[in-house]
Amino acid sequence: MTTDVGIPSQGRSQPEMRPALSPEEEQSRQTEYRRRVKEFDQLEVDLRAARTFQRLFLLSMLGAIALVFLLGYTVIIGLWNTQPLFTRYAGLAIVVALWAAMGRFLLTNRKTITTKSGELRNALQDRQTAAAQLPLDSPSALRIYREASLEIVDQYRRSSNRNRRVHNLFQVIIITGSIVTSSLTALNDGSSIVLRFGAAFLSGFVGISAGVTGYFKFRERGYNLQSTADEIEKHYNASQFMLDEYAGSDPSNPPAEDERLRMFARFVERLKEEQRKRELQLEQSSSASEEHAG
Repeated sequence: MTTDVGIPSQGRSQPEMRPALSPEEEQSRQTEYRRRVKEFDQLEVDLRAARTFQRLFLLSMLGAIALVFLLGYTVIIGLWNTQPLFTRYAGLAIVVALWAAMGRFLLTNRKTITTKSGELRNALQDRQTAAAQLPLDSPSALRIYREASLEIVDQYRRSSNRNRRVHNLFQVIIITGSIVTSSLTALNDGSSIVLRFGAAFLSGFVGISAGVTGYFKFRERGYNLQSTADEIEKHYNASQFMLDEYAGSDPSNPPAEDERLRMFARFVERLKEEQRKRELQLEQSSSASEEHAG
């Protein structure tokens, strides 16, 4: 009786093993991944700059349209009856040319943004493809994750600083507006319409600022982001220099590098999840306050 050892039994699937990579192949894939990430970041910056330029251009275009209307009004009313025929139609031609040039430039910039958006999506797909080629169970991939966590720290801190600046701006508006409103109310003896309307406008503006600050909770958002960034940075340094829990229970036998890197990845993912939960709690508390006020 013979037994076919080399043939697997029917219905049983064998796990697919990824072939081990040589150090040269792994280094090449890491280089390709970093190149793709750099291209994606550059395209993202270009797209953001193009969108910012479009917003600035729209604001400039609105101001230019208002100026063109004033110019057209001046040409039609002021020059139509007093200037020669050439001046009249030349002024109107300039008005029409300005409108056409601004419209054409806006359309061209819109096509540029569409093209850059497509290039960004393609770069994202290339980056994901390059990341899929990396061996995720290798220490080098975990090192890449640890170094990428510094970008998360920078992102959280930039968002924290932005929320802090917005909160401080609204606080300055609230404090200054309250003092100025009180001063205008005290100076007005009832005969000045300007002071009365100025005090009413400032009072409403202060109330709106206080409502926006209470609804969006910029200070709490900034504090949470800053705390999460500090925690990630603390674990980054601890994993690099074998401090605290990364030193292990036996100082003479510290954990291996791959174990410390996996421990760091678990801490970072847990901190990111806690940050998302805090953001959701702030959103829910704002919605609950709005429903209660309604």
